[in-house]
Amino acid sequence: MISELENVLTKNRADFHPVIKFNSAKEKLFQFDFTDNNKILGASEIADTNLFIDYVNRTLKGNDAHYGIGGYKENRKLYRRSELFAGEEARSLHLGVDIWGPAGTPVYAPFGGMVHSFAYNEGFGDYGATIILLHQLQTISFHTLYGHLSLKDISTLQEGEYINRGQVIGHFGEPAENGNWPPHLHFQIIKDMNLLEGDYPGVCKLSERELYEANCPDPDLILNMMQYVK
Repeated sequence: MISELENVLTKNRADFHPVIKFNSAKEKLFQFDFTDNNKILGASEIADTNLFIDYVNRTLKGNDAHYGIGGYKENRKLYRRSELFAGEEARSLHLGVDIWGPAGTPVYAPFGGMVHSFAYNEGFGDYGATIILLHQLQTISFHTLYGHLSLKDISTLQEGEYINRGQVIGHFGEPAENGNWPPHLHFQIIKDMNLLEGDYPGVCKLSERELYEANCPDPDLILNMMQYVK
């Protein structure tokens, strides 16, 4: 069943500013697969950040792609690299869309809103520098989360600060500030923050997927980029 939020986003998506500037006429997108079906990316590459970066860059270059993208509702093997996701039942289901590309890539607000919260989630495998915005469209309130940013992007932010449509709100962070990942953006839509600030799970247990998927609809409703995957 389509939610009110999904309906509102679908109706307004033509008016959204690109979160990442991508020229579909000249540039290519490559869709990464980080499930167990990917036999090329092994445990050693996943565990070692530099080897992981080499894999991402090599794959993008080999496919003549400017950015890599994907991951929504993907049951990923990536999270075996960090104790952050471990437990009696490990967290492995990805709730956002990742866009992989060069460090320093600008990130834009798709529409107006205000800074809900921000934080430096610095653990290995975590978000690193993170910004969460609060929006309202046609009386529907919701949030967007931007993870793995540069530390400078949160150095002067203030909660409640207004953000304009198309405003640069961040940049892809370097591994040392983005949770030790290859440079990328984790973008996620969140209906209810459940009183959390500066952080919200981007990965959940498979047993909790129904709950989290209902609260985190498809980010491509805003990104509108998956149509360009080759």
